[in-house]
Amino acid sequence: MRELDPAARAELRALPRGLAETVARHLVAAGRLLDEDPELALAHALAARRLASRVAVVREAAGLAAYAAGEWSTAIAELRTYHRMSGTLSHLALIADAERALGRPERAVDLFRTADRSRLDRAARMELLIVAAGARRDLGQTLAAAAMLQVPELDARSDEPWLARLRYAYADVLLELGRRDEARYWFARAADVDRDAQTDVAEQRLLDLDGVVLQEAETLEEGTNADAEAVEE
Repeated sequence: MRELDPAARAELRALPRGLAETVARHLVAAGRLLDEDPELALAHALAARRLASRVAVVREAAGLAAYAAGEWSTAIAELRTYHRMSGTLSHLALIADAERALGRPERAVDLFRTADRSRLDRAARMELLIVAAGARRDLGQTLAAAAMLQVPELDARSDEPWLARLRYAYADVLLELGRRDEARYWFARAADVDRDAQTDVAEQRLLDLDGVVLQEAETLEEGTNADAEAVEE
């Protein structure tokens, strides 16, 4: 249990000690495996849910693992349950994105419209905005998406991950609208704050806009070998 955060440990203390330890092991395993093996992470999270379905953090883990594994309906159900149990709205963006993945972008837009954004911190608000703008694009409403993303937070001074994604999303919409110079400007600004390479802005999008083509390493190696053989001859 020591590997869980204090809030999760506090929730699990309501369970009998042996059960709490078993559930904790499943939750820790799910967290560790989330990126490298989301299906196995989901299996652990669902095992925890079978043992302790009335614990909010367990439902959250199940929802996050289901989202990572692409089990969209399960993710929506579990994260909605978590919100009801915890009284928070921390994963609205993931629910909206799962609705998009199920081919229901209009539900993602409705979720954005009806959300009580006063209950969301800035990161959660921006992530929900990005998803909702993507849903607008799914619906063919590109101009509306651009208008949604033209928010003061584009110029925020922050090292939080949402800022790179916000600028990237705005740049991508501008590019679709044919506003190439503006798109390049915002892609560059996304690159300025994308310190963890969350997006492909630095390694692809800016290079594409600048007309830079990088040869594959294998092609370069073949060329080098051919040059060496020519010298030997």
